[in-house]
Amino acid sequence: MAAKSRWLAAAQLGLVSSSFSTLLSQVTAGQLGRDPLVDWMTVAAIPARDAMLSSEPGIAAIVIGIAFHQWADFSWALVFFGLLGRWTERLHPAVLAGLAIPWAVLTSATEWFVLVPLFPFWQPIFTLQQPYWIGFLVHLSSALIYPLFAWLRWPIGHAPATHAVRFARRWTIAAFGVLAVSATLGLADAMSAPLPLMSRSPDSDQRYLRHMTTHHQQGIELARLATVRAQAPHLRALAALMVASQSGENRIFARWWDGWFAEPMPICSSDERAAMPGYLTSAQMAEADSATGAEFDAVFVRLMSLHHAGAVRMADVEWHSSGDPRLRLMAHAIRHEQQGEIALMQGMSGIEAVRQATRNMLANNL
Repeated sequence: MAAKSRWLAAAQLGLVSSSFSTLLSQVTAGQLGRDPLVDWMTVAAIPARDAMLSSEPGIAAIVIGIAFHQWADFSWALVFFGLLGRWTERLHPAVLAGLAIPWAVLTSATEWFVLVPLFPFWQPIFTLQQPYWIGFLVHLSSALIYPLFAWLRWPIGHAPATHAVRFARRWTIAAFGVLAVSATLGLADAMSAPLPLMSRSPDSDQRYLRHMTTHHQQGIELARLATVRAQAPHLRALAALMVASQSGENRIFARWWDGWFAEPMPICSSDERAAMPGYLTSAQMAEADSATGAEFDAVFVRLMSLHHAGAVRMADVEWHSSGDPRLRLMAHAIRHEQQGEIALMQGMSGIEAVRQATRNMLANNL
């Protein structure tokens, strides 16, 4: 029996690879310090704009975010095996596995630097809010399914017993084994039973968890004010995203604390709060609470920018520490996110948003 057309096989591979990427992203996100529902909501804001952003990710935003992600992954599979199929369709699965990293670099960079923040979507939130490495890992999980093409090229039950097909079958078993293990670890993490703390400075990690949790709590309080008081629609939407992202991060902090330490998380003292960079005083919070009308927007931007800048410094200390790799990776994402939100509050977009996001990802803010 003849093989399928490369376009049909590419479409089937796109469905498999995008679904695998979605599932793996969902079950591993928490282990990397990401709230997957907030991330799907942020992705949904690419095609559906600010209407998707809310303090709690809604079902519509999650569905749109997942669908948009899968459409993008599906499209890249069509490009690789359809448009470029003249060169790629006969590649051995082992070669395709080797190409996964460079292909993921190319596709994720194209989206992060161009397609999303510039033409055709002109949406700076994704690039300013999520560091590049998140998109790279997502694209890599999809590209690592490409070795299945040699098997999918044939109708079910009619694939010849070639070395390439046998390799593809074994690769499939391994891929879904990885998914099963990741799902098990993800479920344990969600139940406050993460992998043990891997840190050379556990006391510093404890302090960071406590301080950033407290810092986020104040940020959430200030952002909630803006979701109802801000006059500018983009500030209301951005404030809702701040509430959602920092609430999700605090839930992750709480799970990791419960899994790593025997005692409950102590409340930060007033002296600790006063020493935290960017932690607002009672007078500053009262100023935000009493501001009305157009005055509120200016007060909110000024105070939240100050608050975010402090969180960035705290996260940078953790990022450059010898702490647990998960906390450090999460700290890198937090510092990128909050630097990006400062830029978004100022209305940054277009090529300047790309430049700023690149600087944010690489900057040393100590």
